[in-house]
Amino acid sequence: MVPSLEGKITLLKGEVSIIMITAEMIARINELAKKQRAGELTEDEGAEQAKLRRLYIDNIKNQVKVHLDSQKEHEHTHNCGCGCHEKH
Repeated sequence: MVPSLEGKITLLKGEVSIIMITAEMIARINELAKKQRAGELTEDEGAEQAKLRRLYIDNIKNQVKVHLDSQKEHEHTHNCGCGCHEKH
């Protein structure tokens, strides 16, 4: 069964939600993967596995998006001395 996500959703900037992936969720993903490799995965467990995997992937994608959105472009002048305007 998919662990409860109640209280684990955080909104950032009002537009991106990140579901906190717990150690229990990762353990369950791994347990289901092991059962799948052994050919012992039921239809219900397969649906649970797909849902957990989707949550995990969406979490990683959202983390990357938040990180990239937080990066600021380096602002400088033509004579800032950083070397970006020098001819090669």
